[in-house]
Order: sequence, then structure tokens, then C-alpha cells
Amino acid sequence: MKDEPNAGADALELRVDRKTFISAEGAPAEVIRGLALRLEPGSFGVLMGPSGCGKTTALRIAAGLDADFSGVRRLPPSARLGIVFQEPRLLPWRTVEENIRLVMPAGDAGSDIGDLIDTLGLASHMSHYPGELSLGLARRAAIARAFAVRPTIMLLDEPFVSLDETTAARLREELFTLTRREGMTTLCVTHDLGEAVELADHLFFLCRRPARVIFEKHLPSSAVPRSKADISLIEAELREVLSGFNGTDPPRAG
Repeated sequence: MKDEPNAGADALELRVDRKTFISAEGAPAEVIRGLALRLEPGSFGVLMGPSGCGKTTALRIAAGLDADFSGVRRLPPSARLGIVFQEPRLLPWRTVEENIRLVMPAGDAGSDIGDLIDTLGLASHMSHYPGELSLGLARRAAIARAFAVRPTIMLLDEPFVSLDETTAARLREELFTLTRREGMTTLCVTHDLGEAVELADHLFFLCRRPARVIFEKHLPSSAVPRSKADISLIEAELREVLSGFNGTDPPRAG
């Protein structure tokens, strides 16, 4: 693996020539082969694909949490990463406020985080411990912690999974507001096409293992936030395109 600085602005580039695991039987299992993607500064990208195809693995490589692969990861020299995992992973012995402030840059440790907390609806829960929170509140706290890093690049692994639609919709709105307000480059893994269309301006569709990008779709960032009618229309168009391939070959698309 080569971890190279990117001379451009806060763009994210990833090329995974090959990524393998050792299976339970002791044999090598190829997860990713020939995956390449680039996110322009300030854009919101989404990774989609069949369950178990390697989306989370690709995100972990982008985060620098898995260096055991053949390829190149390029980030700007000044990049700061914010990461939201599938599970909130809050420290159970720390309050919500302590969990958030723990990751803040040294110079910002005492800074006012009121705007962030208000946006995420956490003001009345700052003194609570993770065990006292609902899953939705715990996910909000995890998102707040990731933003407290003051990242230039945000990576999210299915941050709304297992939430009811009302809670998930509120969190998507809050996440959208924060990422656009801060102008950060964002890459999110999701299995929900409607969710992807609502949030993203760049969609990457992966095939079954070994995963690679087989279809990309650019959506105009000027059209966000999108109306429910626009989301439904774009989602229907994408489903028609994606139905034209078997999960391995590129779809028939103009």
C-alpha cells in the first residue's frame, strides 16, 4: 500500500488493486480488485453495492484503518478525518459531552460547541452516559463526536442503519446541514438507494466480490436538498439502469 499526499485541495482518491482476507478455512479470499474512485473537494459521495461486497472494507482503507492492500490512498497533506462507524462506539464511562470533547483538537478543547449540539438535538443529553441513550441519540452523539474533530473529510459507515424512518430522516437532514455548512468532502456507505439519492452528488456502485466500481452517477449538487418527488424520480431511473446488469458486468446506461 502507498499512502500518498494529494497535491490538490481536500479531494479523496482511492485505488485498490487487490485486497484479500484469509478465510476461516485458511484460504485467501479476494474482496476487492481494481476499485478506483475520486471525490472532489466538498462533494458528498456514496458507496453502494450488494451486501458483503466490500463497501465497509473500502471505507476502512479510505480511513487508513486497513493498510494491508495493494494500491494507493491519496489525501491532502492537511486532511483531518472524521469517522462514523456502524456502531456508535461511544466510551461508556464518559458522558456525551466528554465523548465529544475528548476528540477535539487541543486548541479547541474549551471551545463552544453549542451550534453543533443544537443542530443534532443533544442539548438536554450532554450529561448522560451512553447507556442512558436510545440508539438514535447514541448515533447523534457519534456524529457530533466525528464533527468535533473539525474534519476536512468525513467517512460514514451506514450511520442510519437499524433506525426507524422518522429518526433516520431527521438524522439525514442534520448530517446534510452539517456537511454542507462545513464544506467537507464526504464518503458514506449505505444500502438504501433513496437515502443515497437524497444526500449525494456522486454515487459509486460496486459489484459482488471481488468488488470494483462498475457504475458511477453524478447528480447536480445545486439540486440539493432534493424534493421527495425528485428523489423518487432519480431512484426509479437508477433502478431501471441497475436492473440491466447481473451484479458483475457494467449496467447498460447511456
